[in-house]
Amino acid sequence: MRHTPGVRASFWRRRRVPVPAPQRQPAEVGPELPSDATVNMVLDLALRIGEVQLASGAAAADVASTLLAVTAAYGLPRCEVDVTFISISVCCHRGTAASPVMSMRVVRSRGLDYTRLAGLEALVRRVIAGRTTAEEASAELDAISSAKHPYPRWLATLAWAAMAASVALLLGGGPMMALVAAAVTAVVDRVGRILNRHNLPFFFQQVAGGALGAAGALVATATGLVPPNQLSLVVAAGIVVLLSGLSVVSSVQDAINGYNVTASGRTMETLLMSVGLITGVAFALRIGVHFGIGSTLAPVSPLSFGTVPIQIVTGAAAAVFFALASYGQPRALLVAGVSSAMGVGAYSTLQAAGADVLTGSALAAVLIGFCGQLLSRRLKVPPLVVGISGLTPLLPGLTTYRGLYQLTVQGDVAGLSTLVLAMGIGLALAAGMVLGEFLAHPVRTRLGRLERRLRTQN
Repeated sequence: MRHTPGVRASFWRRRRVPVPAPQRQPAEVGPELPSDATVNMVLDLALRIGEVQLASGAAAADVASTLLAVTAAYGLPRCEVDVTFISISVCCHRGTAASPVMSMRVVRSRGLDYTRLAGLEALVRRVIAGRTTAEEASAELDAISSAKHPYPRWLATLAWAAMAASVALLLGGGPMMALVAAAVTAVVDRVGRILNRHNLPFFFQQVAGGALGAAGALVATATGLVPPNQLSLVVAAGIVVLLSGLSVVSSVQDAINGYNVTASGRTMETLLMSVGLITGVAFALRIGVHFGIGSTLAPVSPLSFGTVPIQIVTGAAAAVFFALASYGQPRALLVAGVSSAMGVGAYSTLQAAGADVLTGSALAAVLIGFCGQLLSRRLKVPPLVVGISGLTPLLPGLTTYRGLYQLTVQGDVAGLSTLVLAMGIGLALAAGMVLGEFLAHPVRTRLGRLERRLRTQN
C-alpha cells in the first residue's frame, strides 16, 4: 500500500516527542527559621538546661516539655526531643528545603542542688515569657552551672546528721538513739565524701555506707549506749538517709508516661543502690553475730492519735534537714517541711485509724503530690523539691532492716516477704506521688487562668 506525502507528514507529526515544559523551582515548605548560628545556640542552650534537670532527677517528660518550650520561645517551631537515662537529643526540622539540625548531650554526673535547680527554673520562666535573649540566657546558665554550693560542706554533714536524728525520733526512739544515729550518719557522710573524691563507684559507696552505719550501731550497743532492742531504730534511720534522693518517683513517672528506656535505667540504678545498701548492712550484722553482739528487733507499736503531733513535727524536721543537706534555699525548706508534715500527718492518722501500711503510704503520697504541686507553683519552688523531700520520712527504713535481720540473724525466710513489703511501700509512695501530681494539673491550670484574668482586670 502506497502512502501519499501528506499522509506520511501527518504520521510523523503525531509521532513527534513532546518538548518538556521548563520546571519551576520548588517552593520552600515551612516557616522561616533563624540563622544557623542562632539555631545551634538555641539547641545548645536547651540541651544544657535539660542536662541540669535530668542530673537532678527530673522526670523525662518534664525535661522534654521544658526543652520544647525553650526552643519554641526562640523561634524553632518544630523540634523532636529524645530523653534517655544518660543522654538527651534534640532534632530541629527546617522544612523540605533545608536539612534538619540534630544535637545531643550526655549526662555524666548526678547530684542534688536545690539552689541550682531553683535558679534554673527561674531562668526557664523568663525564657518562655520572652524576657531574655538566647545569648543572655546562655551566659546566665553558665553562671548557674558553675556557681558554688550556697552552704559549706560541713553544714550539709550536720544537716544529714540532724535528719537521721529526726527519723530516729519519728520511729519512736529516744534522745540517746537520736544522738547516736546523728553521730553515725555524720561519720558515714564524711567517709562517703572521701570515697567520692577517689571516684569509687556509687554502688560500693552504698555498701560502705550501709556497713559503717550498721557497725556504728553495733558498737553503740556493745558499749551500752543503746539497748539491744533499740539498735534497729538507729540502723533504720541510717537506711532512710542512704535511701533518700534515689529516683524512685521519677522512675515510676517515666514508666507511666511511656519513657520506658529512661524508666528502666533509673529502676536499675535504684535497685543496684538498694542492693548495695542491703549488702553492707547484712555484712555488718553477720560480723556482729560472729562477735556475739546481741540485738533484737524493736517491737512494732501501733500508732495512736495521741502520737500524731509528734510524728508531724519529726517528719517535717526530717524533710527540712534533707532539703538543707541538698542545698535548698529557705523557701524550699519551708515547702519541704509543709509537704512532709501533711504527708506524715495523713499517714499517721490513717495508721491510727487501722489502715494498712500500703494504703496509708499511697494515700499520703497522693496528698503530698497534690498539695505540693500547688505550693510549688504558688511559691515558685521546683516540684522536684516537694516530691523528694516530702516522701523522705516515709521511706521504709525500719521495714528494710527487719527483713535483713530476719534473713541474716534469725535465718528466717520470712525476711524475704518483709523485704518485698519494703519494695511495695516504695512503689506505693512513688505511684501515689505521680497520681497526686496528675490530679493537681487541672487545678493548677484553672488557678493560672484565674490569676491572669484578675491581672488583666486590674
